[in-house]
Amino acid sequence: MRVVSISVNGLAQAIDRGFFDWLADQDADVVCVQDHRMRVYEFDDPRYVPEGYEAYFIDGEETEHGGVGIYTRHFPKAIIYGFANEMADREGRFIQADFDKVSVACVLAPCALGREDEVTGENDLTVLDHKDAFMEAFGQHMQKTLRKRRQFIFCANLQTAHHVTDTSPRYHKLDVSGFLPHERAWLDRLFDEMGCVDAFREVNKEGDQFTWWPEWAEGWRKHAGWRTDYQLATPGIRKAIEDAWIDDETRFSDHAPIIIDYDIEIGF
Repeated sequence: MRVVSISVNGLAQAIDRGFFDWLADQDADVVCVQDHRMRVYEFDDPRYVPEGYEAYFIDGEETEHGGVGIYTRHFPKAIIYGFANEMADREGRFIQADFDKVSVACVLAPCALGREDEVTGENDLTVLDHKDAFMEAFGQHMQKTLRKRRQFIFCANLQTAHHVTDTSPRYHKLDVSGFLPHERAWLDRLFDEMGCVDAFREVNKEGDQFTWWPEWAEGWRKHAGWRTDYQLATPGIRKAIEDAWIDDETRFSDHAPIIIDYDIEIGF
């Protein structure tokens, strides 16, 4: 099973830049798309669905919240929209497809980079408060999920890098969201205490493995990047992870796709 995850900063724009042409060469079983910025009804138009795939998407009340979706070549047993968190579900931040032997979810965390202290208008919460609230809720969901016997893969743009090796050195001393101590500590708990698996790092130990280059960073696909996009796996999948790489030659958005092969039969 090959799983692709990519944050597109607007799906229509990514398609215009060749996303579907690129996807036709990937032989992916499941494609998780974050930040599509579309309305669900628009996916009735075949131009937004690549040939050979079924499309399942959720949007937010406001399109700028992003929305997430899943393209799959295999009919799922069930689709779950949201994870029973009112804020996240209103913003279209989670969708899950259940297959016979594994579930694959697509997740988009709020971005607070450069807007940390901006007030959202909701109970005087800042944008960083909003992100932290989502991460707390999603962490609780992950804690419950990791106790289940079923196996899961979460394709997630968490808007946060974990270790110093996951960001360019130019960001290490910046006091900005995405690499703050409490955000990195959240990932410590996810991996070290809850036992979640960073599927990419399980098999790929190379340096300069970045998935996101902020728009204000100088250069394109240089070294000034972050690895904020993950495929999070339950422990039972650890030994099934075969290969993982980032295609940083793409030009669909300021994020690069992360592709991982698993020794899992997804079909029935």
